[in-house]
Amino acid sequence: MATKVARALLSVSDKSGIVELARGLAALGVELISTGGTAALLKKEGLKVTEVSEHTGFPEMLDGRVKTLHPKIHAGLLARRDDPAHGAAMKKAGFPPIDLLVVNLYPFQATVADPDCRLDDAIENIDIGGPAMLRAAAKNYPGVIVVVDPADYPKLLDQLKGKGVDDATRFNLARKVFAHTAAYDGAVANYLTSLSDGKRREYPDVLTLQLKKVQDLRYGENPHQSAAFYRDDRPAPGSLATFRQLQGKELSYNNIADADAAWECVKRFSMPACVIVKHANPCGVAVADSLAAAYEKAFKTDPTSAFGGILAFNRAVDGATAAAFAKQFAEVIVAPRFEPEALGVLAKKDNLRLIEVPLAHDTQKHDYKRVGGGVLVQGSDAEALKNLKVVTKKQPTEAQLADLRFAWTVAQFVKSNAIVFCRDGMTLGIGAGQMSRVDSSRLARLKAETAGMKLENCVAASDAFFPFRDGVEVLLDAGATAVIQPGGSVRDAEVIAAADERGAAMVFTGIRHFRH
Repeated sequence: MATKVARALLSVSDKSGIVELARGLAALGVELISTGGTAALLKKEGLKVTEVSEHTGFPEMLDGRVKTLHPKIHAGLLARRDDPAHGAAMKKAGFPPIDLLVVNLYPFQATVADPDCRLDDAIENIDIGGPAMLRAAAKNYPGVIVVVDPADYPKLLDQLKGKGVDDATRFNLARKVFAHTAAYDGAVANYLTSLSDGKRREYPDVLTLQLKKVQDLRYGENPHQSAAFYRDDRPAPGSLATFRQLQGKELSYNNIADADAAWECVKRFSMPACVIVKHANPCGVAVADSLAAAYEKAFKTDPTSAFGGILAFNRAVDGATAAAFAKQFAEVIVAPRFEPEALGVLAKKDNLRLIEVPLAHDTQKHDYKRVGGGVLVQGSDAEALKNLKVVTKKQPTEAQLADLRFAWTVAQFVKSNAIVFCRDGMTLGIGAGQMSRVDSSRLARLKAETAGMKLENCVAASDAFFPFRDGVEVLLDAGATAVIQPGGSVRDAEVIAAADERGAAMVFTGIRHFRH
């Protein structure tokens, strides 16, 4: 219904682009109605504006709590243009239609993001009139254009200057409004139900999340499963969901899951690093003075598992690095940036997916896991390694300490039970996902030996404590001379004694890194 816009109501908290929009509307002969700060801004810019109170003939009251909650406003938004009875009722009341509504809401989310936010401040930032108008206009989208996002202003003006706003655009703008008001109300509910005795709890009684679809996927983990990828409403900076794909086939469900595991791991290193992931587990990780060298070291850990893997780098991929991994079959490469020379090298591999993600070290505040009929929510496993406690007679060397820290970081991203052998900033063998810690220790040794890696004078990390001394004995028998683990077993003394008997160093972290 591309009808002419004669009258628009503008009332925005976020003033981005509103002056330019208003100028464009005025140039088209649109009458502008506005409220408070928006009206003041537009008048200051020389635009002719009718205040809402002037339009309704009723002044604002209750310190501005009641401004737009008036029949003349809501009838102007809700009257159906194709219903003669509605038209007659509007004419009798002397209410003109409002053809365009541009509203965004009080910044409630930003207000309550402040840890010192008081309840009174939060309450005053709950918008009432804005959502009411938005919902009214969106319900009546065939007759009223409604815009909640400043990013939509240019397209709106372009269509108004042409043949008018088409039906598809009107419907999409209305959908956007209902999603927006749902998220807004959800944020209010999350905040209010998190309060108890005047204090804010981390986990509210009612948890509302809003996810936005990025794309449909060909299938899920398996071809018989349907799937789609959704992004958080406000993803953490540097999270995988902010990616931009440069080339290659469409990303699959497993591609995205494994790319996330690789990216989250590689972000933890300050030196140039490469992480290779297969089936959600690192199969090779290394740091070096260059990305190319880091890749070569990571690949050596387990060349067999690296086939068809996901590679992540924490620096811009240059031509030398691209030439190095171009020899390998990989599914996805993740990096903060790809240099032009690297893109030239990789252009021949047109199925290879290249995705750029801005490098930032923020983590999502919470993790979510779906279970039958519910969701488990926990804080992210982002606890920094602070006070290491040497518990053996033998003190680790500085070089061993560096490798122990490296191994511990890798172990955090390996499915439990996790054992990681490392030396000189590279993984040598990784034991993942075994029900017994002893079996994970044996698997890590087997993987290293299969790849031809020597374990003499290496270090080892365990994501959780050793319940008995047999697990650590497997590591020491394999060639480890220093071990890092959380500690906390009732048999810690026996485990420490096993290390002392072999002249090995052992360090406790006091932090466990189970990953399921």
